[in-house]
Amino acid sequence: MRLATVVLGVAFSAVATAGCADVIRHPIPNSTFPIAQAVTVTGNATTVYVSGQVPPAINKDADPASPQAYGDTKAQTVGVLNRIKGILEGQGLGMGDVVKMQVFLVHNAAAPMDFKAFMEGYTQFFGGSQPNLPARSVVGIAALANPGFLVEIEVVAVKDAK
Repeated sequence: MRLATVVLGVAFSAVATAGCADVIRHPIPNSTFPIAQAVTVTGNATTVYVSGQVPPAINKDADPASPQAYGDTKAQTVGVLNRIKGILEGQGLGMGDVVKMQVFLVHNAAAPMDFKAFMEGYTQFFGGSQPNLPARSVVGIAALANPGFLVEIEVVAVKDAK
């Protein structure tokens, strides 16, 4: 009888925890760099995949095929992340729910990758006052769909489904 009670308790505990989402962020050991080494999601969660977002125009008078229409790498990063923030809020999520980010930064002879400026924009949203860090990769690419774009970002966000 006692063994049956223990087995029943363990089974009930497993079912109870399976109904909740756990988002576990694994920091990079011995590092303060503002990304997670990995993120584990278990349980009952809603996952939102946000398509690649590009920056909004900030100078309507500039040629829409030029970086002057969208700003430098930092301005474009902030613009893109604000767009993502709005999309997530529309889904009932926030930037703290982002678990995976893939960043595309233009890197060519005309526009060498400005990773420092990207990080200046990125850290306005991740690290500091918003401590939930995503797993992230940054890729240098030759070009994006519009010659004025220097930054495109896609994210995956997860929220407890309850």
